[in-house]
Amino acid sequence: MNPVDIVEPLRSRWSPSVFDATHELTDSEITRLLEAAQWAPSSGNRQPWRYLVAVRGNAAHEALVPHLSRGNSGWVPRASVVFISVAVVDTEDDEPGDPTYPLHDLGQASAHLTLQAKAMGLDAHQFAGFDHDAVGSALGVPANARVVAGIAVGVRGNPAEVSERDAEREHRVRSRRPLVETAYGDRWGAPWPGLAPSGPTTAEDSA
Repeated sequence: MNPVDIVEPLRSRWSPSVFDATHELTDSEITRLLEAAQWAPSSGNRQPWRYLVAVRGNAAHEALVPHLSRGNSGWVPRASVVFISVAVVDTEDDEPGDPTYPLHDLGQASAHLTLQAKAMGLDAHQFAGFDHDAVGSALGVPANARVVAGIAVGVRGNPAEVSERDAEREHRVRSRRPLVETAYGDRWGAPWPGLAPSGPTTAEDSA
């Protein structure tokens, strides 16, 4: 079953768990992904997002891998690159404030990056399962910034080369709650009356 009628690459985006452990990205390709994040919308144009670029084998990658959760330790290291996303929540000229806007903007920048990856024939899988404090400390993230997530990017690999658990993830069904449970109208919980009849809420081989 296909997703609803939305544009590419939104339509085909998904989060694989089997990456080709031999695939490499060029510096220019990685730069292009970062440029997509660079041009995301930003409150007050503060651009609070930062990314630590953990290319397989570099120092940032070596710092990340030992701190991955057990569920992520098998598939994440196989990705060509992992972007460790960081939100700068307080700036030097501001009083300490609500981190909501920086986190919101970081999310938008990361979404831009993942969609650019898909447009380039790559796949991206965002994840949170790692020791954020340990990785931040190892990589010198300052106190006014917060390590938020990782984005593994690469090309799909051979499921026969990974654990059964990781291989099974390739067959997950992409699902979302119906819009009537998400988009409200006159009050919380009352579906927006302009919603079209419900389309599909699941799609094969996606997450």
